[in-house]
Amino acid sequence: MPDRIVYSTDSGRVSTCPRCGQPYKNCRCDQAAASKKKSDGIVRVMRDRKGRGGKTVTVITGLPDQGNELTTLAQQLKKLCGTGGTIKDGNVEIQGDHCDKIQEKLTSLGYKVKRAGG
Repeated sequence: MPDRIVYSTDSGRVSTCPRCGQPYKNCRCDQAAASKKKSDGIVRVMRDRKGRGGKTVTVITGLPDQGNELTTLAQQLKKLCGTGGTIKDGNVEIQGDHCDKIQEKLTSLGYKVKRAGG
């Protein structure tokens, strides 16, 4: 919210969002727009090294974000690969290059899977 108006000569200090009318503490206008991602129903598996000090991770995107289901799926994939991993921004990251194993597992679970990246 760096572009919000903090003072107006008409009404003095502005403490509510002009879009939703909520106080700025409770305003979620910017977050709602950023969190809505369109999904085409395809799970993408890719290998990535950028920003990780040269370490390779397998990133799985496009999974349905249904809280506990995503966590249990990540646990299954980590156990399958025998490595660690995490969930960041709705994406599952598994340490190491395990694209083939993960692609086979997700296909057997009924997901439509594509290999992405290089």
